[in-house]
Amino acid sequence: MKRLLIFSGIILSSIGAFAQSNDIATIKDTVDGNCEMCKKRIEEAAFIKGVKRAEWNVDTHVLTVIYRPSKTDETSILQHVAKAGHSSPKVMATEADYKKLPECCQYKTNSCSH
Repeated sequence: MKRLLIFSGIILSSIGAFAQSNDIATIKDTVDGNCEMCKKRIEEAAFIKGVKRAEWNVDTHVLTVIYRPSKTDETSILQHVAKAGHSSPKVMATEADYKKLPECCQYKTNSCSH
């Protein structure tokens, strides 16, 4: 009986771990920005509840986010990034949010000097 309980416990914990691994998704989307300051701002804005990892590439402008679909979704993540002033093809930043960016980070002007 003791062996049966141990075996059952192992099986149940394995099933739980397997179910959790299916609750992971990845998105890649282009996000406008210029520099390392933009990188920090974009990654911090994308890192909301349910996000496990957010990384923006300065050269390619691609934001890669690993997240749990049961806790958030792509639109919510991109809305937070847009609220920080950085547009993507799916969610555009408002002009007011864009104007809050430091001058060197205003990507529409291409005036970043660092």
